[in-house]
Amino acid sequence: MKLKKQVTVCGAAIFCVAVFSLYLMLDRVQHDPARHQSGGNFPRSQISVLQNRIEQLEQLLEENHEIISHIKDSVLELTAHADGQPPPPRRDNGSWALPPESRPSFLAVSPQDCQFALGAKGESPDLQMLAVYSLLPFDNQDGGVWKQGFDITYEPSEWDAEPLQVFVVPHSHNDPGWIKTFDKYYYDQTQHILNSMVLKMQEDPRRRFIWSEISFFSKWWDNISAQKRAAVRRLVGNGQLEMVTGGWVMPDEANSHYFAMIDQLIEGHQWLEKNIGVTPRSGWAVDPFGHSSTMPYLLKRSNLTGMVIQRVHYAIKKHFAATQNLEFMWRQTWDPESSTDIFCHMMPFYSYDVPHTCGPDPKICCQFDFKRLPGGRINCPWKVPPRAITEANVAERAQLLLDQYRKKSKLYRSKVLLVPLGDDFRYDKPQEWDAQFLNYQRIFDFLNAQPQLHVQAGAGEPGGPGSSAGEQSGGECRWGVGSGRSPRSSASHSVLHAVPQAQFGTLSDYFDALYKKVGIVPGMRPPGFPVLSGDFFSYADREDHYWTGYYTSRPFYKSLDRVLEAHLRGAELLFSLALAHARRAGADSRYPLSDYSLLSSARRNLGLFQHHDAITGTAKEAVVVDYGVRLLHSLTNLKRVIINAAHYLVLGDKDAYHYDPATPFLSADDTRLNQDSLPERTVVKLDASPRFLVVFNPLEQERLSLVPLLVDSPHVRVLSEDGQPLPAQLSAHWGSATDVVPDVYQVGGSLLPTAAMGPCPAGSSTRVPSVELLAQGSHCPQLSILARLPALGLRVLQLQKSFDSHTTLQSSVRLYLHGRDVIVRKQEAIPVQVFPAASDDFCLENQHLRGCFSGSSGLLQSLRRAGEEREQRVSTEFFIYGTRTSKDKSGAYLFLPDGEAKVRGSLESVAGSRAHGCEMVLEQQAQHNPPSPQPYAPKGPPIVRVTEGPLFSEVSSYYQHVQTVVRLYNVPGVEGLSLDMSCLVDIRDHVNKELALRFSTDIESDDTFFTDLNGFQIQPRRYQQKLPLQANFYPMPAMAYIQDTQSRLTLHTAQALGVSSLGSGQLEVILDRRLMQDDNRGLGQGLKDNKRTCNRFRLLLERRSSANKVQDGRPVSFPSLLSHFTSMHLNAEALVLPVAQQPALPALRSFAPLSTTLPCDFHILNLRTLQAEDDSLPSAEAALILHRKGFDCSLEAKNLGFNCTTSQGQLALGSLFQGLELGSLQPTSLTLMYPLGTASNSTNIQLHPMEIATFRVRLG
Repeated sequence: MKLKKQVTVCGAAIFCVAVFSLYLMLDRVQHDPARHQSGGNFPRSQISVLQNRIEQLEQLLEENHEIISHIKDSVLELTAHADGQPPPPRRDNGSWALPPESRPSFLAVSPQDCQFALGAKGESPDLQMLAVYSLLPFDNQDGGVWKQGFDITYEPSEWDAEPLQVFVVPHSHNDPGWIKTFDKYYYDQTQHILNSMVLKMQEDPRRRFIWSEISFFSKWWDNISAQKRAAVRRLVGNGQLEMVTGGWVMPDEANSHYFAMIDQLIEGHQWLEKNIGVTPRSGWAVDPFGHSSTMPYLLKRSNLTGMVIQRVHYAIKKHFAATQNLEFMWRQTWDPESSTDIFCHMMPFYSYDVPHTCGPDPKICCQFDFKRLPGGRINCPWKVPPRAITEANVAERAQLLLDQYRKKSKLYRSKVLLVPLGDDFRYDKPQEWDAQFLNYQRIFDFLNAQPQLHVQAGAGEPGGPGSSAGEQSGGECRWGVGSGRSPRSSASHSVLHAVPQAQFGTLSDYFDALYKKVGIVPGMRPPGFPVLSGDFFSYADREDHYWTGYYTSRPFYKSLDRVLEAHLRGAELLFSLALAHARRAGADSRYPLSDYSLLSSARRNLGLFQHHDAITGTAKEAVVVDYGVRLLHSLTNLKRVIINAAHYLVLGDKDAYHYDPATPFLSADDTRLNQDSLPERTVVKLDASPRFLVVFNPLEQERLSLVPLLVDSPHVRVLSEDGQPLPAQLSAHWGSATDVVPDVYQVGGSLLPTAAMGPCPAGSSTRVPSVELLAQGSHCPQLSILARLPALGLRVLQLQKSFDSHTTLQSSVRLYLHGRDVIVRKQEAIPVQVFPAASDDFCLENQHLRGCFSGSSGLLQSLRRAGEEREQRVSTEFFIYGTRTSKDKSGAYLFLPDGEAKVRGSLESVAGSRAHGCEMVLEQQAQHNPPSPQPYAPKGPPIVRVTEGPLFSEVSSYYQHVQTVVRLYNVPGVEGLSLDMSCLVDIRDHVNKELALRFSTDIESDDTFFTDLNGFQIQPRRYQQKLPLQANFYPMPAMAYIQDTQSRLTLHTAQALGVSSLGSGQLEVILDRRLMQDDNRGLGQGLKDNKRTCNRFRLLLERRSSANKVQDGRPVSFPSLLSHFTSMHLNAEALVLPVAQQPALPALRSFAPLSTTLPCDFHILNLRTLQAEDDSLPSAEAALILHRKGFDCSLEAKNLGFNCTTSQGQLALGSLFQGLELGSLQPTSLTLMYPLGTASNSTNIQLHPMEIATFRVRLG
């Protein structure tokens, strides 16, 4: 009653405020300045003014009537629900309807915050990659010795006025796993490279070397003596050794999420700062298979001033070489000024190996790779071997090499030339160091002694670019004959010698010399150099060999990567908050600080997997297993970190906290038996005493979600921590298409298809395989709890065994067998109707959305938003791609289909068996202008199961190779505004087939579609008719959408996959690939280790309220706020942590860490506790990383179901964390290497749209 009175008084107060505001508005109309504008007694104009005033008054009264009605309804709802008793759901026209949300929601976006997506007037870039693609013919003409280029000529007098300055940059590209595992590479090769480096670099101070992979470097550092460490620091200090980029790995740029890209960069930079005291200055990315524009932004924010890239489509390289645009300022498409510009050098030739880096003729350049001297393990494919440099031949050899240097320099705008010298795992033997450095030094000495040649061969100090991998070289080769994989290197500080000497250089030596030549400070735009925006996907290295297959290869591990990423972010946040609260309470001595080493290990394992042969799915099978074991080990450890932090934070009496590793207070939500297993969810056993749950929301916004749970009894009710009942839906737990798992029930809404096991054993909690296709028949119910979860917080819930609970409602099931003669195993608790025949088409709907499905296939056919008459066609189909019958076939890297996917015949279905999917036979068609998709004519239709309930309804379709589940949440807000989808895929009996899911709509998208880059930004794409089908696929780490002036359809994904739009109104995603052969890029294996994989999506249909063709033609686009929230809900699921059964349970209370709601365009990317002097222990400081998201206001945002405001990028950090003071706040560069300005007493910050900002903070 007391609460009722408070709510009523509060509502009355709001009502009074509204009435007073109405009075003020009336007063404003009364004193309208328009009345004084006539300036005389003109009755006609006075009447006109009076009419205007009356119309204004009517409008204001109408608006206020709506406001007052809304307040009145909200007050009534608040009063009705004050006792926590939600009225039972009711059926409306045969479908479930929920009562209105018990709390009003609003969206208040400042008009200024909408301007960013509209685009500010600024300088247009000289090169826009979308326009470049439209311009180029992609004709692949033979260019002579430079096959993919053209003949280069020059006049010898061109360098008379300004000599050519050459920097030869030795490097060794070390893959942290590819053909061998990370550890095997280290023991076989990397440790020998680094040991030789220390020895050989000290022999001559003119020698230079660059290194990039800190994962390897840190392992080596842990195993060397103090004397050797001191020698390394000297080499770095005097500019001989440069650490370039400085990340944990050289990451893939297609599939990696920006959280993980940043995290591995921080891990590497923090290691360098702590152990060597060095800050990288230049970026080096010679081996990722295509380049994202996210990477230059992250490097710029980390205070790097230059970068090198290599793997770019050969036609683009040729075009840029012909126009001297291989060096440019790389700018973000959304940047109207130049704040994101970073200087980028694109290598011009086929590879980063020695034959393709000295100049255009690989036959000549190979003669200057002195590892290939006669008698060695590798030679030159062009049959002309290198010759050792002697006094007798130095003049002829130097002239031959200089000719290549001059020709290469003609492709660039300056007289400073970068020549990498290296390859994969080069310099692993002292003999190679001697062969390369001594022979090149003789050439340099000769060139610098000939002033008439006008050449300065090399010069500089620390930081040179790494070179490239040579054909058939000592390292493995990712190319066919005539090309190798390139090594990576790292950046460190370098100073140009006053008088250039004939020396080797580092990457930063090269950039510094170039900056000096053009007279600018590093990081500024050199005069006369172009500005470029856009990205460099998709990559082809020759002919029509597009590297678009790896966007999907091994999707199981791409999914596991994102699960680990979400757990790492959640663990970082909870650990930092728990530690800050424990320190404030003086309880840190009792807190398990050893958890920090688990966090550190997880950061490094996630970082390792961002390597461009790991997340890409392009490593040997044994190496993939090694990665998988590391990921699973860290996932298990992170659950432990989360459990320990949550235990401390939910205790009502912190003095009662006791950490006992042998008996954890909470248990995990699921477990995985092996690195290639799908998760098995925890089953909660109910008995006479209440069971408690702690639910963690890793989002920085409050969320209203369905919390999924498996319980062993259908007789259950759910209460809040203070005993108020919560609505819940009870569902059957299915082990197969037709078998209900006995004695296991689902309460809540996990979308993952679940598998059967044997009967649930006794005990407080048991495990159920949660995403298995194989079914053996087993037993457990599912419960879906509707709960409001605090932002970044922990909600305590309790379960009670109860035979009388009006708030726990059953779902009902209809099972359509389509003529199949199968046994159906049912349960008494959940009503199941079995229909032997097929269903007619049917629809499911909630208050926001109506989805209609095919009765024969069970697949989605159309969507309609609430309040709209028009049905939007959104039909789903599965397709199969084959591979070519010619010599070149699809493999781990390449997608080489045998034409447009086309279904001709069989769509097999199996009921109650292990696999659910579809197999289709292809007919080859032209690769260009693909036809409309063909309808299925399946021999045997699927089994379709329709579940309907008050909180969610879903349709499950069981095919032989794929099971689909499409779910509609009957929940206010984000969850209910989109369709949840999952595809459980098992193609292990396929041969050279790829399974695709296609959405076909009547959206008039023409040839344009949009994909995200690294979950950070959106890149518009165009289907290029002049390119083969495989060239039109792009990476989709987080989302893709199509749109016209009326609608936008967004496919959100929980794992990186390849995507395209092959026709107007289409979106197509590749779900899995099984390929029996290598594609001649060095791996030496096909893709035959497929796993049962669950691909998870959300499908969001939005109406565009203000759109035009001109606006849509710009090379930039943004998701809506709702779209951002939908993506985060999909990728950061709430974690359910059951409290272990114990005799005397301490008092628990929910934990809400934020004292205020964050602006809805702010995302807390991380709150990362920094390490103390002892690596295994946490310091008192943390890195707070914030991202202000760019968003499009032109999409309607009604009934979002969350309270959301924007603030023009302003945020008061001082009062953000409840119960914690902000001891210090220091803005820094992205990776904390550079303080930005001085630390001030003010804790108010401002971020620009799209900005990622890091702050060094001390909470306590």
